[in-house]
Amino acid sequence: MSYQLVKRYAKNPILTRDHVPYPVATVHNAGVVKTNDRYIMLFRSHRLNGRSIIGLAESSDGFNFKVQPRPFIVPAEKGLFALYEEYGVEDPRICFLEGAYWITYSAYSRHGVRIALARTEDFRTLERVALITQADHRNVVLFPEKFGGRYARLDRPHSEISPWSIWLSYSPDLVHWGDSRVLMKPLQYHWDEMKIGPGATPFKTPQGWLHIFHGVFPTMDGAIYRLGVALHALDDPAVLRGVADDWILQPEDPWEVSGYVHNVVFCCGAVPEEDGLVKIYWGGADTVVCAGTAAVSELIDLCLSHGRPPL
Repeated sequence: MSYQLVKRYAKNPILTRDHVPYPVATVHNAGVVKTNDRYIMLFRSHRLNGRSIIGLAESSDGFNFKVQPRPFIVPAEKGLFALYEEYGVEDPRICFLEGAYWITYSAYSRHGVRIALARTEDFRTLERVALITQADHRNVVLFPEKFGGRYARLDRPHSEISPWSIWLSYSPDLVHWGDSRVLMKPLQYHWDEMKIGPGATPFKTPQGWLHIFHGVFPTMDGAIYRLGVALHALDDPAVLRGVADDWILQPEDPWEVSGYVHNVVFCCGAVPEEDGLVKIYWGGADTVVCAGTAAVSELIDLCLSHGRPPL
């Protein structure tokens, strides 16, 4: 079965609020990147007032993380960002691009949710670059390369006309975005029929850009968040070589089924390794961080041999 493609780490969850040296109610939805043989994790936490911040943890093996003593991103206190981060910063994704690490995260305020872009070279200092969407907009991931001289991203605008679908947009400078088009939509009475959204930063394989996304199914007991996978053409991210019909991960462990938001696995980070595996990181029930591995070749095969229509 496809959901067995992801092998859960035996000591999940890998991060809980007990690992954090400052007061938080949760840890979840973590972007992860590997740099200089160490893993950097940026994770979301709810403060005890219910609003979110982003912490930083480091690891030598990708499973055992140590949290830094202070949060890495907290809502800005002055300027334009302060206005739009008033209610919290959430769900970071990390993309290494042109010698720097670019972080996209959700900025919440009384004016809705929009995406902020920040930049760092060392994960010690942070430069806020721009607010790169209008409200309401969530779940933006950048591609690590240019296409035809332009940057590309996957995003998920809020819309009941094309319900919670994955779009592709382009930019000349990472700040101004447009030429947008819809790539994938939820399928009726499918595991992702309620909404889908970008998950982890796409990573390059010989067969294409592999992207792990999330899909949501409504039930009488609330929504279930699962993970799926899609394969984009190497030279053109607008071309989908395949979208797997089956999910690759669903809530099963107790800390995924029950928590702050029950029945959720939500991925913001995936790290491909030289041994052909990819480490996948997900938030469990919006309460803890979990990890697992999958064979990249098996994920690609699922997209190519057991696909479904993207639209």
